[in-house]
Amino acid sequence: MRPGRFKIFLRSRFLRSWKWRIVLGYLALLSVSHVVRWQRSEPPVGNSDSSVHVQAVDGERQLDQNVKLAYTEYRSTQDQNQPTIILIHGSPGRKEDFRSLAPRLAERYRVIAPDLPGFGDSTERVPDYSIRAHARYVVELMDALGIERANLLGFSMGGGVVLNVADIAPSKVESITMLSAIGVQEAELLGDYHVNHALHAAQLAAIWLFEEAVPHFTSSAHSMLGRSYARNFYDSDQRPLRGILSRYEQPMLIIHGKRDVLVPFEAALEHHRLVPQSEAAFLDDNHFMVFGKSAMLAPRILDFLDRVAQGKALTRSTAEPDRLARAALPFDRASIPKAVGVTLAVLMMLIAASTLVSEDLTCIAAGVMVAQGRVDFIAAALACFVGIFVGDVLLFFAGRFFGRAALRRVPLRWFIRPSDVERSSAWFNRRGLAVIATSRFVPGMRLPTYFAAGLLNTNLFRFSIYFLLAATVWTPLLVGLSSVLGAEVIKSALLARQGALVQIVVSGAVLYLVVKLLIAATSFRGRRLLLSKWRRLTRWEFWPPWAFYPPVLCYVICLAVKHRSLTVFTAANPSIPASGFIGESKLEILRGLSSSNSFVARSSLIEGSLDYQAKKNAANHFITDSNVSFPVVLKPDQGQRGQGVAIIKSTEESERYLSQATVDTIIQEYASGDEFGVFYCRQPDEPRGRIFSITEKKFLAVTGDGESSLERLILSDDRAVCISRMLLDRHQSRLGEVPASGQRVQLVELGTHCKGAMFLDGSWIRTPELEEKIDEISRSFEGFYFGRFDIRTPSIEDFKAGRNFKIVELNGVTSEASHIYDPTNSLLDAYRVLFEQWRLAFEIGAKNRERGVRPSSLIELFKVVSDYHARPKPRYV
Repeated sequence: MRPGRFKIFLRSRFLRSWKWRIVLGYLALLSVSHVVRWQRSEPPVGNSDSSVHVQAVDGERQLDQNVKLAYTEYRSTQDQNQPTIILIHGSPGRKEDFRSLAPRLAERYRVIAPDLPGFGDSTERVPDYSIRAHARYVVELMDALGIERANLLGFSMGGGVVLNVADIAPSKVESITMLSAIGVQEAELLGDYHVNHALHAAQLAAIWLFEEAVPHFTSSAHSMLGRSYARNFYDSDQRPLRGILSRYEQPMLIIHGKRDVLVPFEAALEHHRLVPQSEAAFLDDNHFMVFGKSAMLAPRILDFLDRVAQGKALTRSTAEPDRLARAALPFDRASIPKAVGVTLAVLMMLIAASTLVSEDLTCIAAGVMVAQGRVDFIAAALACFVGIFVGDVLLFFAGRFFGRAALRRVPLRWFIRPSDVERSSAWFNRRGLAVIATSRFVPGMRLPTYFAAGLLNTNLFRFSIYFLLAATVWTPLLVGLSSVLGAEVIKSALLARQGALVQIVVSGAVLYLVVKLLIAATSFRGRRLLLSKWRRLTRWEFWPPWAFYPPVLCYVICLAVKHRSLTVFTAANPSIPASGFIGESKLEILRGLSSSNSFVARSSLIEGSLDYQAKKNAANHFITDSNVSFPVVLKPDQGQRGQGVAIIKSTEESERYLSQATVDTIIQEYASGDEFGVFYCRQPDEPRGRIFSITEKKFLAVTGDGESSLERLILSDDRAVCISRMLLDRHQSRLGEVPASGQRVQLVELGTHCKGAMFLDGSWIRTPELEEKIDEISRSFEGFYFGRFDIRTPSIEDFKAGRNFKIVELNGVTSEASHIYDPTNSLLDAYRVLFEQWRLAFEIGAKNRERGVRPSSLIELFKVVSDYHARPKPRYV
C-alpha cells in the first residue's frame, strides 16, 4: 500500500469506529502473542537423566521421523540383573508423577519412568497421541535400552498403554500392575465410544481455540491441560481393551480406590473378572493415591513383583476354575457404573444443554439413564430443571429485547410460528400470568407462551416464580415417569442385551410417544387433537398424496402400456397446454369460455412484474370497469389446491395481499351462494358430452351456545376436529371469542378440500336441463373435452334448471371427480371412480391423437412440471 493510501486508510471511518479499533487491537495483541510463543516454543530442559530417539508412530505405521523419549532411571545398585519395572504415567501427566513411588520400588528393582510423547520432556508434537501409539513408543524404548522383558505399571490412562504393550509385544511383558487404571470402554465417561469421542472432539476444539485465538504469551508446550492431553483422549479408542484383558496371560495386580471419581471402581471390578489370574487390592481411597500414598502402595507392589520373579504369581493357565468360568461370561450391563465426579458433572452439563433443543425429549432420555443406573434421579432431574429454567428465561428475554422481529430469524422461526405468539398473547390478556404455570402442562404452548411473556413486557420476577413452581412439579414428574417406564422397556427382550446408547435412543423414542399421549390426554384440547390425528390417520380422505395415489399411479401405467404412450392423456384437451396437467393459466381457460360470458365470473390479470402502485391501480380499474364491489377474489393465475386463494373484503385487505404478491394474480368477481364441482367429459367422436360427477361443497360452520369459546366449538365439532390444526391456525385471533347462542360462525370460505371444505356426492342435483347447459358451455370451448368446473350459484333450483350460476374456475386433465371425498364413500369406491376417470382421459387423448393432435412428449411434460416448480411461489396465505 502506498504511503498516501495508507494515510487515507488510517483516517477512514473504518478506523474511527471504536468497535473496529477494539477488533484491530485484539488482532494485533494476538499476533504479538503468537510471535512470543513461537520464540519460546522449544521445550525447557527438564530433570530427565536420559533420553533416546525412536521412530515416530502413526497408527500401525512407523514414520521416517525422530521422536525424543525422555526418561528417568532409578537404581539402588548397579546390578545389571535386576528385574525392570517401567512406570507409565496418565494423561495429563509426566514421569515426575512417580517421584515418590519410584525410589521405593528401586530398592529392589531397576525402575524406568518415561515421559510419553506430548508430555514432560519428550517431543511435544507427534502424529498420533493414542494409547496404542504410546504403547509402540514404550516397546521402542525397551528395544533402545536393551530390555528384553519388564514388569509394567500403568497409572490412569497409562493402564490402556500397558495393556496395548501386552497386546503388541506379549513376550516383553513379565507382569502388569493396574494402578487406578482405565480399561473397558463401558466404564469410561458416558460409556459409548462415539458419544465420548464427540465430547473429546469438543474438548480438543475448545483447547485449540484457546491456544490459537486467545493472547496468552506462553507456550502451550507441556501445559497440564494442553493440546497433547486433549489429543491423547481424542486419538484413543478403549473398545479393544476388553479383548486384550480377556486374552492377557501373565500375572496382574489391580490397585484401585473405592472413592475414585475419575475411573469408576466398577471398572476395576470388571478388569478383575476378565483377568481370572489377577490379584486385587481395593482400597478406601481416591484416584490420586500415587502422589501421596507411596508408603502404602510400594509394599503391595513389591510383594507382587517378588512373587512374579519367583514364579509364584498366578497366570491364566493356573487360575482357579470358577474364576475362569466367570471370566467367560458375557458382560452384564447392569454393572455399568453410576456417573460420579467429573463424569457426573459432564453428564449434567450435557443434559442441561440438551434441554435447549428439546425439553421433553431430554427429560425422557434422562429418565432412561436413571433406569439404566447411569445417573441418580436427583442429579438427572436437577440438570433438566436448570437447563429448562435457563432456556425459558432466555426465551423470555428474546421476546423482551427482540420482539416480533426475532420470529423471522433462526433458530426461533424453526420452533415458533407467529400465529402461536398471537394466540398466546390473547391468552395472556384474558387470563393473566397464571397461564405461564399452566402452559407447562399444555402441549405445544410452552415456547410461544414464554416468548409472549417477554413480548408483552410481563414482570420478570413474577414470571420466574410462576415458572419455578410449574417446573418444580413438571420436571421430576416427567423424569420419574420416564425412569419407571424406561426400566420396563429396557428389560424387554428387544433391549436387554443392547448397548447403552441403543437403549437410550430406542427407549427415549418409545417413551416420548407414550409421554406425549399421556400429557395430551390430561386436557380437553389435547384429547381432541389426539382424536384429530387418529381420524386423519384412519380416514383415507385425509391421507397425504404419497399414501393415497400409488394404486392410481399403477393403473395409469397400465393404461399407458395399453395405449402405447405415457403421455397420451395430454391430448385430451388440445386447447389447454398439456391438457391442464399443471401450471396452465386459469385466466386463459376462462377466456376460452368467453362465448358463455354470462355464466363465467368476470376476471382480470394483475401481472406479478408490476410495481405495487401499478397492481393497486389494476385492481381498482377492474372493480370500477366491471362494476363489481367487495368482496372480490384474488388468486394466483397458476396455482394448485387452493394455494394463495383469498376472499378480499376491503381495500385494505386488497392492498395487503397485493403488496405480498410475487406472481401473476387473477382478480375475480365474488360469486355468492353454494359451490359445486361439475366434472364433464365428452368423446371427440360424440356430439354430446355428459356430467361424470357432481360434488356438493359444504363450508364448515359451528353454532354458538353462549358458553363455549370458538376454540372449544371447533374441537367439539365431529367434522371440524378432523382439520382442527388448520382451523385453529386460521382463526387464532378469534379463538377466545364466545359466540352467542344460535350464532353461526363460518369456518371455511373456499370450496377446496385441502382448505377445509367438506365434499359430498351431489348427484341428486343432476337434471337434464343442467347437463344440457354444461354440455353447451363445454362445446363452446373448442378443444375442451375433459375437466371439472367449479361453479357457484345463489339458487339450487335455478342451478338444477341450468340457469343463474357462475363458473369461477375450470380445471383440466389432473382435476378429480371430487365427490369421491364424500365420507360415505369407501376407499375402494374412490379408486373405482378415479380408475374410470383416468380410463376416460386416456381414451379421449387416444382418439384426439388419431385425429392429429400431438400429445406432449415426456421431455415436454417434464419441462412443464419443472417450469411450474421453478416459478416464484406466492408468499401470502
